[in-house]
Amino acid sequence: MEISPKDFSEIRWRGHWIWAPEEPIEPRGFWTEGINPANREAHVLFRKTIVLESVPSRVPARVTADSRYVLYVNGHELMRGPIRSQPRRLFYDLVDLAPALRPGLNVLAVYVKYYGRAQSFWMPAVPNNTLGRRGMLVFEANLGRAGWIVSDESWRAYKADAWSDEGRSGLSHGDGIPVEVFDARRLPANWREPSFDDRAWGAAQVVRAMHIGGFARSQPPTDPYGPLWPRPIAPLTGALQSPARLTMTVLDGMVDQTLPSPIARVRASCHLPIVAARDNVTLPLTLNIPSAGAMRITFDMGRIVSGLTTFSLRAPAGTVIDVSYTEEPLRADVSMDKMSAGMRYIARGEHDEFEAFESNGFRYAHVLVHQATEPVTLTRFGVRELLYPWVEGANFCCDDDAINAIYQAGRRTVALCSHDTFIDCPTREQRAWVGDGVVHQMVHLATNCDWRLARHFLVASNAPRYDGILPMTIAGDLEASGIYTIPDWSLHWIHALYNLYWFTGDRELIADLLPTARRILAWFAPYQTQIGVLKDVPEWTLVDWAAVSNEDCSASLTALWARGLREFAEMAGWLEEYASRRWAEDLYRRVVAGFEVFWDEARGSYVDHIVNGEQRPEMSQIPGAAAIVAGLAPRERHARIIRAITDPQRVVVRSWLGNGCGEQSMERWQAQVQRGQYEITWDVEREVVKAEPFMSYLVHDAVAQAGFADLLPTLYRAWSQFLVDGYDTIGECWDFGTHVHGWSCTPTRDLIFYTLGVYPATPGYTVARVAPRPGPLKWLRGNVPTPRGLLAVTVTPETVTIESPIPVVLDLPGQAPRQLTAGRHTVAR
Repeated sequence: MEISPKDFSEIRWRGHWIWAPEEPIEPRGFWTEGINPANREAHVLFRKTIVLESVPSRVPARVTADSRYVLYVNGHELMRGPIRSQPRRLFYDLVDLAPALRPGLNVLAVYVKYYGRAQSFWMPAVPNNTLGRRGMLVFEANLGRAGWIVSDESWRAYKADAWSDEGRSGLSHGDGIPVEVFDARRLPANWREPSFDDRAWGAAQVVRAMHIGGFARSQPPTDPYGPLWPRPIAPLTGALQSPARLTMTVLDGMVDQTLPSPIARVRASCHLPIVAARDNVTLPLTLNIPSAGAMRITFDMGRIVSGLTTFSLRAPAGTVIDVSYTEEPLRADVSMDKMSAGMRYIARGEHDEFEAFESNGFRYAHVLVHQATEPVTLTRFGVRELLYPWVEGANFCCDDDAINAIYQAGRRTVALCSHDTFIDCPTREQRAWVGDGVVHQMVHLATNCDWRLARHFLVASNAPRYDGILPMTIAGDLEASGIYTIPDWSLHWIHALYNLYWFTGDRELIADLLPTARRILAWFAPYQTQIGVLKDVPEWTLVDWAAVSNEDCSASLTALWARGLREFAEMAGWLEEYASRRWAEDLYRRVVAGFEVFWDEARGSYVDHIVNGEQRPEMSQIPGAAAIVAGLAPRERHARIIRAITDPQRVVVRSWLGNGCGEQSMERWQAQVQRGQYEITWDVEREVVKAEPFMSYLVHDAVAQAGFADLLPTLYRAWSQFLVDGYDTIGECWDFGTHVHGWSCTPTRDLIFYTLGVYPATPGYTVARVAPRPGPLKWLRGNVPTPRGLLAVTVTPETVTIESPIPVVLDLPGQAPRQLTAGRHTVAR
């Protein structure tokens, strides 16, 4: 029987908050101490020994920590967490201990890492006088007749000094993805095993909430962590990935030991003379390290991977392994848009088997080996991937292998960017950008039979500022900083809510989240002019990395707001919240009336913006596409707009940040930030700026809604540019950025929604719409997830065959839509 919250008492936990005895936590104030911006990392090990006469058939347990933990039972990893969250809605994990227990002596061991300062995926709690100041662990498990195991003073605890937080010193990205620095000499290899003697460790410290109204309570729920919530999504998992190719380089010269960062050391090694190099070496690999030099081994994984680096070696104690992770082959100069991640391992001299705690994405691991007094043998290297699981069954294929490769690349990319919520990329930031996630979500809805992460993304992002708008990223350093936001990202969040409305029909969830949608839409209302368009919206109106002009009155931002108003009104009406629907409809009607000011009759689409009351000539794909999807463009204009914004003779790739050489330009970025200067490098009177891969989702929506979905397979081919040199993932932008960005995977969604043509016909997917538009493709075949099972569609030149668990509305060109019952049907095209 699956472990559930019902296995535990209501509200109050039996387990206590505990921490290391080396860090006594005493109250220092009356109201609160406040966040310490200089907080340092802490690494605490816990052990609890139990003796069992017999093992129950199930042992429900739950556990959480501030910031992250790994739970081991008798030396074997059983669970890690908690998932990303704001501290006042901290999640806990449920697990059954029974399979890992045995009669006799058993040991529970927990490693807790407290980050101290905000990271890209963690934000500190505002502490009371005790809880929230440092890390915390709470645990409880029901052994049945043998009683309960709870975290308390009977646990042994030890603050370890084997880890250091010096690894990010001097890096341009500052705090973000942690760089793990681990000295194995300072930690016994068997600390997790029953055989380890922990008598030298102290008793765990029980920490009580100290604040007015806290009642000195040491058991959850307490401030600042709230009620604690059960994990709503599946644990991350994945296969062990092995390198595809190894290269060994012998370097002449000492590694600069004054550089604290392992990434900086590896980068500096690029300047050392090369004595010898060997390609296609294999493991095990013995290295004879020069007394005045080093050796660098590059592990090419063959594609982007994401997870925990694991390796084993035989080396003398004190041997230093500095690692830098990169998406591309190593070079000394790394621009601002490339990742900075890595780790350091200092060998113990025995039992040197290591698995990283931090998850990183990369293709190349550059391993710099130095400070070795004897030969070093690397026996194993790999990556244990940690990704959100893809429930098999959903699939797509067609007669065009290039299109099939794009579909698979989109799935792989989104999987790499699906951790405990949707992240931009695993290699550079691992931030949960609120707007990016809308594409990840739609790919999940189209291709994964598990929709829990598609739901959780919205719930986790439901973190409005006091003025109603959402932060740029959630549960990380940017939200914690209170920095300005990207207003249009909140509008994509509303579209993601609209997606859930159609796919799940979950009235309770939509009703819970709709008030946030209203506050977002209301945030924009003060910037609506008398004619109805938005003007001078502050903060960072990004819209896209493409060179979209948004100064003064922005057509793109106005249309995205209008789409949000329209979708909100529909959801409010569905929930019978008629006053809210009327409010949104009134604002929307004003936009419809005023949007005409952006229309360019001569060019057949809408310009980007109006400045000082005058229409400017800059035009990108996005305003025309957004006008269609928001219902602002009259139907008779749709064909003209689509022709104008997809004409290959007019569409050009331009970005405000790209330097034309595959990277971002710091100079152009500074010109925008410091002087408000945006350099135009195209013919604004004739050319149309192409949307980057992210906002291509909106462009493709418009193409399909205008009745031109047959054009989409031709448009998908642009994504083939990413699938070169062994990469099987989709990149960030057309001419710069990372090789793996979930927001870029529009074609994978579109191949299901528009090419195979499967989409809900009613909220909750009680009826499906099947409207295949193969365009130049000869045949299509796919299995599509619905709440009631897979819906299978096969399209040939002659027929469409459907096998569906739900009723279907079949829409074929030149034929009247027909209603089909659940079951199998074959219809002539």
